[in-house]
Amino acid sequence: MSPLDSYDSGSFGLAGQPGVRSAEEDEMRAHIARVGVVLCVAVGLSGCGYNSMVTLKEQIDAAWAQVENQLQRRNDLIPNLVEVTKGYAAHEKEVFEHIADARSKLIGAGTRAEKIDAAENLGSALSRLLMIAEQYPQLKADAQFARLSDELAGTENRIATERRRYNEAVREYNTFIKKLPQTAYAHWFGFQEEKYFEASKEAQQVPKVAF
Repeated sequence: MSPLDSYDSGSFGLAGQPGVRSAEEDEMRAHIARVGVVLCVAVGLSGCGYNSMVTLKEQIDAAWAQVENQLQRRNDLIPNLVEVTKGYAAHEKEVFEHIADARSKLIGAGTRAEKIDAAENLGSALSRLLMIAEQYPQLKADAQFARLSDELAGTENRIATERRRYNEAVREYNTFIKKLPQTAYAHWFGFQEEKYFEASKEAQQVPKVAF
């Protein structure tokens, strides 16, 4: 055996000197280590339900976008409906003020939870507005009020449909993150329990205005 054979081939660095590693070799080893860590984390997350939580959260966001579309449609109908009603029941100031305040809060709401609370409050206020029509026959006979009421009723039905879909998405997501093992680490990744969008009792009992 020659003297050279007694050296371990792994003891030579990239520069050719035994036992010495070059800066390039150190950087390569560090890069490989970083890639390994990333791969381990990715595999771990995929196995612990992270991807499922992302998917379920995206479903909630998509469902909420549809809810907001219908809430905006309702918001656009309210001013004209209020103006027609004022023409026959101008003294019902408390009801009009309640609607204006609720509508303003919905427009100014920032978070989804704030928008849900404001939307529920507005639904309650609208139910009181429609109750006025039962007390004023001339208002019920107004053609514009009848048209706007029909549009509002259709919008409320669409809101109810989208609200149900949203709540179903929230229920699936909330249930998933509460189960083991997700419940142990969901909050670490920013996955928090989502708020349901429930109709207020008044909104559930909105009277149908018969013309």
